[in-house]
Amino acid sequence: MNNALHTGKDAAGHRLLHLFLLFALMLSAFSVQQAAAQRTKPSYQTDFSSKDYVDTAAPMIWLDAHLAYHFPMGNLRNYFKSNFAVGPGFTFKSRSNWTVGFHFDYMFGANLRDSAYFNGTLANDNGIVIDGNGLVSRGGITAEGRYWSIMADFGKIIPVDRWKNSGIWLRLGAGYFSHKLRVDDVSKQYPQLDENYAKGYDRRSGGFALNQFIGYQFIRKNRMLNFFIGIEFHEMWTKPNRNYIFFEGPTENMPYKFSGLVGIKAGWNIPLYEEKTTTTFYYR
Repeated sequence: MNNALHTGKDAAGHRLLHLFLLFALMLSAFSVQQAAAQRTKPSYQTDFSSKDYVDTAAPMIWLDAHLAYHFPMGNLRNYFKSNFAVGPGFTFKSRSNWTVGFHFDYMFGANLRDSAYFNGTLANDNGIVIDGNGLVSRGGITAEGRYWSIMADFGKIIPVDRWKNSGIWLRLGAGYFSHKLRVDDVSKQYPQLDENYAKGYDRRSGGFALNQFIGYQFIRKNRMLNFFIGIEFHEMWTKPNRNYIFFEGPTENMPYKFSGLVGIKAGWNIPLYEEKTTTTFYYR
């Protein structure tokens, strides 16, 4: 887009970093508190680096701070390019390595695919924004895809070595997904984006969603070094939840449309609880 009509992705990386650092700082503070409490409890030492040591799978509960980068499919791809995502999660793992969790994702930074999307509406045919005073807007309009989702999931961690709490992590989830086009009048001089009128342009939609994840969960005795990384998929069936879209008219009879996201996700987790287990050694 030109200087008058542009997207907000230039600042998306900074927002992603700030949000992730906030989640990480909160988890770090909790981790330090947990570590201080555990130092007062009796414990035994063993050589965890020994090849004879075999980790024992244990019930665990942890929080995580995760970030992701997605590519859109289906209806979303008609309007938006790739996006960032950041959020918290909560997971319970059983002794047999089954997991149940809840995850929230806030997704942002998606550029409009068509640079002339607002031409003829919020901008003239040449893409120039004229403010309420009849002048070329200096601040222009920012337009960016924003999504959020909340999912409940269950999964299984499949160990691949002697570390039985770690392994290939498979997850399947379901929940709610919402997406919209966030349109902001930077100069605050554009009357068509005053108050509720801007809602006619944002295409806010929501509906049922599925989520799958395949990756690796890394857990060691040093509980500060816990993370997961992998590929995730979202499938969403959404319809507008505004009464009217200026581009298309009333939304009452509009059908659900399919969209998807695929991308890479990584997260850092801090255990809140771990049941003590018996350590097993093998000797030759």
